Amino acid sequence: MKPLSGILFLAAASAFGAGIPNNHVYGEYVEARNADVYTGACFANSEIGQGGDVAIMGWKVQKGNWQGVELDGLSVVGAIRASHTLGDVTHTSYPIKAVLIVDERANASQRLALKSFAQRMAGDLLQDVARIEYQPIDFRFDDDNVHSMRASVTAGSLATVQTRAINAMDRICGHEATFYSPLTKLEHAMPAATMANSFRGQGLNTQWSYPYNRGAFVGTFDYQD
Repeated sequence: MKPLSGILFLAAASAFGAGIPNNHVYGEYVEARNADVYTGACFANSEIGQGGDVAIMGWKVQKGNWQGVELDGLSVVGAIRASHTLGDVTHTSYPIKAVLIVDERANASQRLALKSFAQRMAGDLLQDVARIEYQPIDFRFDDDNVHSMRASVTAGSLATVQTRAINAMDRICGHEATFYSPLTKLEHAMPAATMANSFRGQGLNTQWSYPYNRGAFVGTFDYQD
């Protein structure tokens, strides 16, 4: 028979382990679409059904574990092509095809964990993955303040996003607001101006370059379960 002290220790260890989340990651996020996300209703309505059907989403993990795998400093990017304007509540955007670009520095376990993490964060948007690429990913923010930062993401030769903060010159009609929500759950997000938004990969039956709109978000995520 085990001594009472040993039984109490095992029970305490079990209770402590039960309180630790299976997944906990935090870091930075960038998104760019081929339609304005910060805009007036008149501009937004003119783009519905005409644009907003492609997007790039990128996550950089500052620190964290996913399914028991450490992901500190690694990144993952998704490029998606929808059947209709993403975020339009009156019309489905599905089916949606995706290409996933995974940080080439990741080992085999980390690659699987990054794929799982991105699919959890993006939900159905990244479920139908036509192609997975392993590329060097350069993810940079020039400021700690999400309200004023410039961000850039370069995923090998396949995808590029560059943003800057929204300023007074971006207010064309004077009553702009955040018309769409980000495509993933974030701790904090700010709409941003897109300086570059391009995809030159295979798998989506299209390639694109859509610079110079108000179609980006920058933000931070902190996810645990």
